[in-house]
Amino acid sequence: MCFYFEYLTKQQKKYLNLFIKLLIVGLACWFIFTKVSNQKNLVEFQTLLQSTPAWTVRLTLGVVVVMMLFNWAIEIVKWKFLSRKIEHISWWTAVKSVFCGLTWAIFTPNRIGEYGGRVLLLQPQNRATGAVAMGVGLFAQLVLTSFFGALSIAWFVSTYLPTPTAVKFGIWLIGIIYAGTFLILYFNVHWIDAIVGRFKFLQKIKPFFSILEDFSVRELCQVLLLSLARFFIFTSQYIVLMFVFLPGMPFAAMVFMIFILFFIQSAVPSLDIFDFSVRSFVASNLYSYITTQEIAVMAIVSCIWFVNLILPAIVGSVFVFNVNYVNSHKS
Repeated sequence: MCFYFEYLTKQQKKYLNLFIKLLIVGLACWFIFTKVSNQKNLVEFQTLLQSTPAWTVRLTLGVVVVMMLFNWAIEIVKWKFLSRKIEHISWWTAVKSVFCGLTWAIFTPNRIGEYGGRVLLLQPQNRATGAVAMGVGLFAQLVLTSFFGALSIAWFVSTYLPTPTAVKFGIWLIGIIYAGTFLILYFNVHWIDAIVGRFKFLQKIKPFFSILEDFSVRELCQVLLLSLARFFIFTSQYIVLMFVFLPGMPFAAMVFMIFILFFIQSAVPSLDIFDFSVRSFVASNLYSYITTQEIAVMAIVSCIWFVNLILPAIVGSVFVFNVNYVNSHKS
């Protein structure tokens, strides 16, 4: 395909670029409009706001939005850190990369479009390797979700489900092994390069995975700490909204159930734009053990979905127009 693009005239490339940009933004806008306009839980959230003093609502939502900005700022720092082994990009390019990826992610299965949207701002010869480096950052996030989620599920079963002591012990053991396995795999991420090298049909892509050998334990720790900061922010957003709109819930139970929500959300294949359905269903069932305000829980979950995914995707749609998709150089 790229070979064919070389034969296009400058004017043809210009129109093709414009068509691709309009297509991406059009898809993103259509997905956002259709899902937000049909989002009953957002309507419920508006009802929830009406029963709360206006100044409290403004302050709370302001805090949640600021947390979202900090969250993506940390991701920008992490992406710049990961990509430096491939090429040095400016902070502005890192910003555009992250937000372009978010726009692509909302209408592609399992956020796969985030890879393409983000690495397109690297040099063409570095994009495949860049996707592998980006995978390290996403894996670090998954490690934390799996670690805290597995242990929280063991706690949930032990606390709320009538199970024999032997079963509880077994679930705790499985949870600890599961969580530990993810940590071991993360700090030995270079194993993936070795595994890819064992298969002849993967030899063509093996050079792209060689970057995994370059990450030291210290660097992996740095990436994990940045991911932990993002994880803390995610969790804090839920805590802030639940403290304000659902006071009285036991703190520990509330936090552990947030971890379980993250875990199930990461394990279920879906589009970002449909994520609210998964989150709402899981949240309403989980929190029914500690509150009768299930509608309020679903409304809070939908609010965070909107703030963390939809708003950044809208911002990213602007940056999509700064990317040249068929040129031989980055924009």
